[in-house]
Amino acid sequence: MRVIAQPATGQDRRHRRRQETIEQALDIATQVMAEQGAAGLSLGEVARRMGMQPPSLYVYYESKKALYDAIFARGWRNVMEAMEVPYGRVDKATDLPAYALECAETFVRWAIEHPAWSQLMFWRPVPNYEPSPDAFVHATAILARSRAVFSRLQDRALFRDDVDIDNALRAWTVLIAGVISQQLANAPQESFEAGRFTSGLPDLVAMYLAHYGPREQAAPKRRSRHADTRRPDR
Repeated sequence: MRVIAQPATGQDRRHRRRQETIEQALDIATQVMAEQGAAGLSLGEVARRMGMQPPSLYVYYESKKALYDAIFARGWRNVMEAMEVPYGRVDKATDLPAYALECAETFVRWAIEHPAWSQLMFWRPVPNYEPSPDAFVHATAILARSRAVFSRLQDRALFRDDVDIDNALRAWTVLIAGVISQQLANAPQESFEAGRFTSGLPDLVAMYLAHYGPREQAAPKRRSRHADTRRPDR
């Protein structure tokens, strides 16, 4: 039986327009952060670029903190979506070095390619701003997902059985966050492929697995190296 689509009601159209405005505000706020830094975000500038008066924006975001929360939450949801590609293959992984490097590169690449979000997600650049519990739940969700993946790797004997998964996960997050912070702080204009810090991921993952992985695992395959003609680190 053919289903005939019902025309959208006025309430449906209002809801759709509201959601479109909310998403537009987030897009523009991210643009402002990319230009001015996370601390340079202002509701007035977002409203101006949207062609509305600042009080009108309060209908959608009651404060700048609420807008920061929405950006923070959206960023972590997007990271989760990106990480589900390698995480979804955990039961098929047989080469731990290659799999761990894929996970590391997926996460770090996203962060380097979205520096405005990364400022807010990985640092604390805005005085007196901390994510609300509702926003922070998206960050803890990916941590829980990562822990489940690490536990599954251990179940499949890709991690040693004596490895404390919580300690291993903590060390992994320090490694990943360190690469992101070094790259964005010292050479934000460099691409993921050419970055002086991101290009070191194979070595760093190999060092990590030398401690946590089975002793017989080979090192991750290195990417081709580029001639380093860039300025020294600050």
